Amino acid sequence: MTRLTRDFGDTMQRDAVPAVSSDVVFASSRFPNYRIGANNQIIETKDDPKVLSMKEVVARETAQLLEQLNRLSVRDLASKFEKGLAAAAKLSEEARLREAASLEKHVLLKKLRDALESLKGRVAGRNKDDVEEAIAIVEALAVQLTQREGELIQEKAEVKKLANFLKQASEDAKKLVDEERAFARAEIEDARAAVQRVEEALQEHERISQASGKQDQEQLMREVQEARRIKMLHQPSKVMDMEHELRALRSQLAEKTRQYLRLQKELTRTKKGGENVPHLYELEGNETLGSYLQIQPCSDNAPEVSKCSIQWYRVSSDGAKKELISGATKSVYAPEPFDVGRILQVDIISESEHVTLSTAGPIDPAAGLGTYVEALVRKHDTEFNVVVTQMNGSHHPTESIHVLHVGKMRIKLCKGKTTIAKEYYSSSMQLCGVRGGGNAAAQALFWQPKQGHFFVLAFESERERNAAIMLARRFAFDCNIMLAGPDDRAPLGT
Repeated sequence: MTRLTRDFGDTMQRDAVPAVSSDVVFASSRFPNYRIGANNQIIETKDDPKVLSMKEVVARETAQLLEQLNRLSVRDLASKFEKGLAAAAKLSEEARLREAASLEKHVLLKKLRDALESLKGRVAGRNKDDVEEAIAIVEALAVQLTQREGELIQEKAEVKKLANFLKQASEDAKKLVDEERAFARAEIEDARAAVQRVEEALQEHERISQASGKQDQEQLMREVQEARRIKMLHQPSKVMDMEHELRALRSQLAEKTRQYLRLQKELTRTKKGGENVPHLYELEGNETLGSYLQIQPCSDNAPEVSKCSIQWYRVSSDGAKKELISGATKSVYAPEPFDVGRILQVDIISESEHVTLSTAGPIDPAAGLGTYVEALVRKHDTEFNVVVTQMNGSHHPTESIHVLHVGKMRIKLCKGKTTIAKEYYSSSMQLCGVRGGGNAAAQALFWQPKQGHFFVLAFESERERNAAIMLARRFAFDCNIMLAGPDDRAPLGT
């Protein structure tokens, strides 16, 4: 038998073996590695025997999904099914690629077998035996490839079945998620409606309770007032008798005070008459805090008060210190808390006369005012009802009620919920009684919160006005602020 050598290959005609067709498409850039196993079986060599096939991976993932089904939420289950569906799609794509590669291998093996058959007829001896052995190997490889194709078809069917199952499971999971979401939304809406109904019921119950309580309180107050009225009509109490006696005593005291002042003025006039001094004017009014003093002519020769220049002063009780009262240039002056314990003096100057009048003694304090102020000091904030008569020098047109808040740190003027002015105690703040203005001067005060901004406020009574002044000055003194009227800090020497 003749052996085929390399020289024989060189002497063969080049057209003896037909070339492989160029239209064959290979699945990879290299030919698969094969080895001959027992009984001449062709075995494909694997690069990494530890790597699992795609079928095994999908099977393991499916088993894990089925095991975790009971402990996964609906949303997680849907996500897992979607991932499995994507893996199945990927596996189907790989199976399609493998089918194409298998087809390419069949074409390649057929062309190789044809080439070997053509070569078999051209060689003899040992070379022919080698060619026949090669043809046998190619046929065995074709059989192995057919078996692989059968397995691939079966795997493809299983993958398709698994993909359909995962797709149906994913759709069922999505439907279940939508149903659970709709159910949860319905439960939330029902809960909101129930809460709203409960709130409305509570509000209605509260309104009914308040209205009922208010009606009961008003009815009770009316019954109490009616009982008091009936009792007072049929059985006068000792309290009413004491009140009548107290009013009578106050009237007698006021009358005695007027008589005392009149006698003092007559005594002063007599002394001046002994000195041959003409008596043109006199001061009328109680010399106590809460009243007012007015200049009255007492002679036909006295010039009209409106045509005279007037200036009021406060003088110490010993006459050693005399202070000008800035702005007090009217015929009426209402003493304020600064004037208590001091003598008031007024100069009346006309073209031909210069008359000086003074009170018979120091201004007396108002009865019970000190105790009232001490009670107010304990409060953090005290409210007084006032009416704004002037604002920055112009008359205020409306007479609506305002509230003056006198606090420990500041003074605030409000109308309802609107704040008209609010200022903390400072050296620029001024507060004093109104210096002139008629019979209502004893109930009004002057307040300048800051420079260029001031008010004239009228109180309900003289007691409220003087209490507000004393209380504000007390709180300002605690803040190291001397709260007084214009130029009250600069006394004039006699």
